[in-house]
Amino acid sequence: MTEKEKAEDAAEAKTAEKKPEVQAKEKPKAEAEEKKPEAVNKEDTSSKDIKKNAKSSGRFREFDKESWKPKTDLGVKVKSGEINNINQVLDSKFKILEQGIVDVLLPNLSSDLLLVGQSKGKFGGGQRRVFRQTQKKTQEGNKPKFGTFAIVGNEDGLVGIGYGKSKETVPAREKAIRNAKLNIIRVLRGCGSWQCECNNPHTIPFAVEGKYGSVIVKLMPAPRGTGLCIEGECSKILKIAGIKDVWSQTFGQTKTKLNLIYACFDAVKKLTEIKVQKEAAKKLSIIKEAVSD
Repeated sequence: MTEKEKAEDAAEAKTAEKKPEVQAKEKPKAEAEEKKPEAVNKEDTSSKDIKKNAKSSGRFREFDKESWKPKTDLGVKVKSGEINNINQVLDSKFKILEQGIVDVLLPNLSSDLLLVGQSKGKFGGGQRRVFRQTQKKTQEGNKPKFGTFAIVGNEDGLVGIGYGKSKETVPAREKAIRNAKLNIIRVLRGCGSWQCECNNPHTIPFAVEGKYGSVIVKLMPAPRGTGLCIEGECSKILKIAGIKDVWSQTFGQTKTKLNLIYACFDAVKKLTEIKVQKEAAKKLSIIKEAVSD
């Protein structure tokens, strides 16, 4: 045999010796790949446990009537069952001071946040956002605060608004929703447009005007199918109150969102402040629950 043939035989022998080692190394890799799904499943189960613990700890709280301890006379009457309708509360002289009162009487109340803030930055600057951020300059640095506007309603004649402010976003949202439930009112609905004779409570029965600061909002009844012809955030208030058609006029510095929202809510309030006779209520198709004797 020549030297070249001897060298080739030696190289083949070395490769044959290395092959079992490579196979031995590949086996633990395959076993590790098979074990990976088990590790993922463990992570999934642990995340589910975390969510369960979060619910039990109170981060995802659901109202519990039995554990609720009322602090006012109205709350005691609501929990005992003496008052079982929100109309009894709104017709009485009592003021709602506890969130639990509304949670018991209106368990299916829906809520939403209004776009009162504005984003900052090069790419997202100018876009409307839910939270309104302000900063306080101190020696230690900037101390930001977040404010937000919440609305609650049942889309059937009840609506409330509230403003909440805190150092973090979640407490601000909770404060806003709590204040909105405390400020809940009843909305008078009917068919007050001379262009419509459908006798359905789809709009407001008469024109009203609300004011806050320099902003004036005037609401007028509209025929069926018109829609909510008003600024976007004010339309959310009217929609969650159960009003489907309305015309409007605004005056003053309407760019100030907070004043515009308060002025719209003031106009909605005045619907219930005006006393309506029974004969006029029949002509305007006003809901009986909201009519004073």
